Amino acid sequence: MNKSLGSYFNELPWEEIILKPRVSGAARETYRISRRDASDYEEKFQALCQSEPMMLQEFQRTILNKGEISLVFIQGKYTHAVLKKGKPGDFRVQDDFGGSVSVHKALDSEIKFGEKCLKALGEIPLYARVDIFYNQENKLNLGELELIEPELWFRLNPEGANRLAEAFFTQKTKN
Repeated sequence: MNKSLGSYFNELPWEEIILKPRVSGAARETYRISRRDASDYEEKFQALCQSEPMMLQEFQRTILNKGEISLVFIQGKYTHAVLKKGKPGDFRVQDDFGGSVSVHKALDSEIKFGEKCLKALGEIPLYARVDIFYNQENKLNLGELELIEPELWFRLNPEGANRLAEAFFTQKTKN
């Protein structure tokens, strides 16, 4: 048996957490859990931990009103961004759950932060989505790096699709 959710709450100063798989998509098996509700999720937590690697993140209240920014990079170069916001009362920003997606004009500071996150990988991937958010202190934070079949929001930026196709063709002809 893994440690209990309660023991994690005893070790961490967080009042609310997000429990989710380390590799996932579209908020699959993703839960928002408060300190007072931890025992209600204990059985689910243990079952999930037995089936796949899970992670805990501090819940960021700012996502409820500011949303999450997805920056898209092709060969390490920024192409476009979207702002994802959950429907009222829901923390999940995916449009699958009623969230909204709109074009976002990324600030230079947001792009530089995304580039810094990619550089930390060591090797720059052909494409990546860097999901970021502003925390309670209005500082940029990495939510997740999407590197395996991410939604890249090409319907909001068709030129990005062209850039990915060109990058893929260029890479393929080099090999």
